[in-house]
Amino acid sequence: MKRRKIAVERVYEKPETDNAVRLLVDRLWPRGVRRDELPFDDWAKELAPSTELRKWYGHDTTRFDAFAAQYRAELDAVPVREYIERVTPTADTRPIVLLTASKDLAHSHASVLADYLRAIV
Repeated sequence: MKRRKIAVERVYEKPETDNAVRLLVDRLWPRGVRRDELPFDDWAKELAPSTELRKWYGHDTTRFDAFAAQYRAELDAVPVREYIERVTPTADTRPIVLLTASKDLAHSHASVLADYLRAIV
């Protein structure tokens, strides 16, 4: 795969990146958002943290480093590269936008996933 820009955006805000492949990376559907109103290409539930890990973290920023390490270990067990290649063909050079309902993007699973993807795609 060619190097592509990977961004993280909130589902509640207007899209910042045009012509991007938009992947919802939350395991749960975002509250207050109708499916027909959210512009996204795929719902990548399998790339979200496990329910157990998500509940343990609880967006407690003091646990973020431990959460990020455990989440990366979970990602290592998932065929992430194969998923990205299936959803966005190898020849596709459009940016990838990871969509999340998280309020604190810097301490979200989406930011960890973005860093993970930047290392492999």
